[in-house]
Amino acid sequence: MNSKKRPIGVDLFAGAGGMTLGFEQAGFDVLAAVEIDPIHCATHEYNFPFCTTLCRDINNTTGRDIRELSQIGDREIDIVFGGSPCQGFSLIGKRDLGDPRNALLKQFVRLVVELQPKYFVLENVRGLTIGKHQALLGEIIQEFQEKGYQLRENYQVLNAAHYGVPQARSRVFLLGSRPGLPLPKYPEPITATNSKRAGKTKQITTSTLPLVPTVWDAIGDLPEVLNHPELLTKDWIIAKYGIPSEYAAKLRSLIEEDDNYSYTREFDSTIITASLRTKHSAEAMQRFEQTSHGKIEPVSRFYKLHPEGICNTLRAGTPSNQGAFTSPRPIHPFSPRCITVREAARLHSYPDWFRFHSTKWHGFRQVGNSVPPLLARAIASEIIKALGIDPIKPTEKQQLGDEKLLDLTMTQAAEKYEVNPRIVEPRKREYKKLQTASV
Repeated sequence: MNSKKRPIGVDLFAGAGGMTLGFEQAGFDVLAAVEIDPIHCATHEYNFPFCTTLCRDINNTTGRDIRELSQIGDREIDIVFGGSPCQGFSLIGKRDLGDPRNALLKQFVRLVVELQPKYFVLENVRGLTIGKHQALLGEIIQEFQEKGYQLRENYQVLNAAHYGVPQARSRVFLLGSRPGLPLPKYPEPITATNSKRAGKTKQITTSTLPLVPTVWDAIGDLPEVLNHPELLTKDWIIAKYGIPSEYAAKLRSLIEEDDNYSYTREFDSTIITASLRTKHSAEAMQRFEQTSHGKIEPVSRFYKLHPEGICNTLRAGTPSNQGAFTSPRPIHPFSPRCITVREAARLHSYPDWFRFHSTKWHGFRQVGNSVPPLLARAIASEIIKALGIDPIKPTEKQQLGDEKLLDLTMTQAAEKYEVNPRIVEPRKREYKKLQTASV
């Protein structure tokens, strides 16, 4: 790696690495990532072995810790970015101003001030811009200003579907810089949605934009998992792919993108990963089959994907201390089953070399908690422009990490990173509707 020629980034609340990847694709070297969940940390370490993944509580982490424990040292940091846990602001379920996770927004401000990057990007759910939560967002903006940072007060809510992601997913972004530096602009949409593809998103009126890829563009070339009984017990197989769309070909690394400045990963493209099947009951499969495209199956409340539409927002489940439910997973458009983690990853714009935890529970949680890489890339590209840097495509290939990282239990991951295994509460299978839909 030649970090002297690539700007330096730090990812806070990194999760499995959606924003890390998007910023890398825009031309950054993300040299440090902070995440509290040891399962997420292990997955992040696997996909970004050249980044220092710090498994730490952000409340007890200082800017000096991040510098000294990573390759950054005393070098200037170009960008700090991240999206704190958002359940306290989410429009789904309880919206609790007193949720302790809401205070993490101010920890983000503190670490930005301590690290003194040239730029910062803060991401969160659209619910932060609505009702009483607007006041908290205003406090964050004011605190940044009091600490010497300038930012665009007319913040924007961006939809991933407008940036090449076949999913309706709206998030608010705050963009800021040190005084004297040009403020970055918000990225202009690069894809549009028509009435069939819009779902719940607002249709863009600009007719010159290409249409966002469809669900079938994203997953249509993947092997049908129902034809592979071995996927009931493991999450990978060697199988033959179908003919890919342009979108799928990019995710399979069959097409080299001019605007992708990430490190090429060494991986076996004949292996399809993250494809562990769900064993549904015969009754559930019959209900799934009878459900029309774009409709909700009435018993499970699962949404059936429309092949010519885009995906509804993929969500993560919660641990037992926050409600203990598994978020409903969409139904495949043609097969009577829920989608796999790999299919969800395709709908989230993750490339196929990117791996997730080998269980469905953690794998879906990692996808649903993350910012789609293509959306993160669009934001990061605007920071690159503000820095006045011409992005550099690395010539060297990078090895991925040890596959054992993807199989760790929470206890094993906690031992590896020397944290409390209860730092993230385990799931309790109490979601009756989910149990009705699968065995």
